[in-house]
Amino acid sequence: MAGKFELKVAKNGQFHFNLLAGNGQVILQSEMYETKASALNGIASVQKNAPDDNRYERLVSKSGKPYFTLKAGNHQIIGQSQQYESEASRDNGIESVKKNAPEAQVIEASA
Repeated sequence: MAGKFELKVAKNGQFHFNLLAGNGQVILQSEMYETKASALNGIASVQKNAPDDNRYERLVSKSGKPYFTLKAGNHQIIGQSQQYESEASRDNGIESVKKNAPEAQVIEASA
C-alpha cells in the first residue's frame, strides 16, 4: 500500500497535513497553515524536497529522543517527525519519507 498525505482542518479553521506510510503510520507532520492552498503548497514542497538527504536535519529532543525535520530550499521547516527510541529508527523514518512522499496522493480527511 502506498503512502498518502492526509489533509485536515483543525478546530480553529487552519489546515495541516500528515504524511502516512503504507501501513497508516504518521511519518511526518506539518505546521498549521492559514489556507488550504498554503497547505497544498506545503505538501508539494514535501514531495519536491523529500528525496534530497541534505534537506533533513537529524536532531535530539531535550528528553534525549531522536527526531528529524524536513526543510525546503529556503531553510523553512516543512515537516517534523515523531520522536523515536533510537537513531536507527529515526533514520528508518527518514527513508520512509523519501520513499513515500514523492508519489503520495492527497486525501482530505473528514472532521
